[in-house]
Amino acid sequence: MNLRDFKKDVDYFVGEFVDDCTLFMSVNPHKDTEKIAAVIDEAVDLYNDMKDRANTKFKRSKDREKAKAERKARKDWFAGLRKEMFERVDALYEKLSNIVAGKDGE
Repeated sequence: MNLRDFKKDVDYFVGEFVDDCTLFMSVNPHKDTEKIAAVIDEAVDLYNDMKDRANTKFKRSKDREKAKAERKARKDWFAGLRKEMFERVDALYEKLSNIVAGKDGE
């Protein structure tokens, strides 16, 4: 996993979630759109947070062994970010499902 792939994943998954929300709002204008707008705001916050955290600069060592350890740490860090992004997107889909079903989304 590298920076470019992670950023593409963030763009795709958060973008698809926002598309699903706007599609639901356009098909069901009589539903509570304020709650869905709040969930969209959370998705935008997730997008910004993931992009900011992905742009964190890493040190690059000239020593071969240190560089190898740093690459491993960077790879593990991106894997953790990716896992967190999927968990948070799943939570947003749960909120959207609750709103669609008529349950309290909060």
